[in-house]
Amino acid sequence: MRTRTLRSLLARRRRLDAAGVDAATPAAPGRRKRAKRRARERGIALVMVMGAVAILTVMLAEFQDETSAALASATAQRDGIQAEYMARSALNLSRLLIASEPTMRKAISPLFMLMKRSPPQLPLWEFSDRLLGAFNDQESSGEFSRTAGVDISQGKNLGMPNGRWELSIVDEDSKINMNLGAANEIAHIRLAKEIMGLISPMQYDALFQQSDSTGQFADRVQTCQALIDWADVDEQAFNCDLRQLTAASSAGIEDNVYSLMPRPYRRKNAPYDSLEELHMVRGVNEDFWATFVDPEPTNPKKRVVTVWGQGAINVNTANAQTLHAVVCSGALPTTPICIDPNQAALFLTGVTMARGITMGAPLFGSPKDFVAALSGQGQLGPLLAGMGMQPVQFQSPAEFQKQITTESKVFSIYAVGIKKGYRRETRVKLHAVVDFRNAPELGQAMNMAGMPGMQGAGMTGAMNPLGGATGATTVPGAASGAIAAANMPSTGGQMLYFRIE
Repeated sequence: MRTRTLRSLLARRRRLDAAGVDAATPAAPGRRKRAKRRARERGIALVMVMGAVAILTVMLAEFQDETSAALASATAQRDGIQAEYMARSALNLSRLLIASEPTMRKAISPLFMLMKRSPPQLPLWEFSDRLLGAFNDQESSGEFSRTAGVDISQGKNLGMPNGRWELSIVDEDSKINMNLGAANEIAHIRLAKEIMGLISPMQYDALFQQSDSTGQFADRVQTCQALIDWADVDEQAFNCDLRQLTAASSAGIEDNVYSLMPRPYRRKNAPYDSLEELHMVRGVNEDFWATFVDPEPTNPKKRVVTVWGQGAINVNTANAQTLHAVVCSGALPTTPICIDPNQAALFLTGVTMARGITMGAPLFGSPKDFVAALSGQGQLGPLLAGMGMQPVQFQSPAEFQKQITTESKVFSIYAVGIKKGYRRETRVKLHAVVDFRNAPELGQAMNMAGMPGMQGAGMTGAMNPLGGATGATTVPGAASGAIAAANMPSTGGQMLYFRIE
């Protein structure tokens, strides 16, 4: 009992001390009120301080988020620009590599003169990642050094610090050019035969027995007709029936199937500008696209068709499916590889194996060599016959040789610039199509100053960054020389298409 009383007294003393009241004297009412008021004021002050701290915390967090977002955006934009110019660097290096091929070809011409043959085009673009590795990251530079057997550690302006690029060069002349439909009537017939040779095999029957997303059906002839009519300039429907193909093949007026679409539109009647434009053509659904246009989106080298190119197909670089279509377009209708699945499979296998054995080296020195090989003649003819492939009989060997070539002039360059960052990397992809048909060889541009119309090419004086000479001196003929220089073809080819992804 005594212990409990003592504890209660101590507890009462602590309460009084906390309230500021002397335990020896009775607590006055006024003093207790003041003590409560001070306690309330301290509580209010504490709440205000905590509220201010909370507000400042929110403001600091928002300021930090905005600053972090702005910094991340600026960093991403900086990395994006650097990655873009890494890709542009790979693009320019690729143009230089392709432009240097004729010079390298001349260096090996004495070897072919001994065999009484002209040197074929060297497919340097197939080895672009190795040949240009010295300008890439450290890993690619090391691979280039091991391949070439040279030490580039003392070289200047080599390598790609804090980034790299990936490069793929596609030979557009190895594919069927859909823009032949925008040319003359002879080109129409040639394209129709190539398209029908591509889509005629019986294993593709199911693709032409189903409707598209709008409920429309299109058989082989209608699809071929739509592909040609989209790019030609007239309103006459082209007849793709191989039994009726003549210089004046026509199936009447072009149909109005596009006006029946949920969102009607007219056919272009002009050349294709890009591959994606093929999606608008009747009969080109997703299955058709995945089978004949772009079988493997991550590997553009496996594309079968194109909208760029010089028209003639390079038989040294075309894949087996494209070669089969081209051969069947010029062969007799009874040719075994065009009607017999076993013979067709044998042809495709033989071409694929030959490409693997030669590792990209050209097999044919001229279109005549290709025709002779498929006819069972020449050096490769007996070898193909020994594999079991029957000879091909062409309708007109001379006309078929006009459809093919052994030298490519138009190339697609896919360059990806990669900038490494903290826990991430920025990738920018460029796609450029370059035409080298009128490009002068390396070294010829140095002699253009003496050409007619180049009077201003030899003008002296410093040039300001915006163009034009500094100082008050005006060189006669400078304006005409600048115009002539702008119209001169570049050794790096002419840019036909450019896109940043």
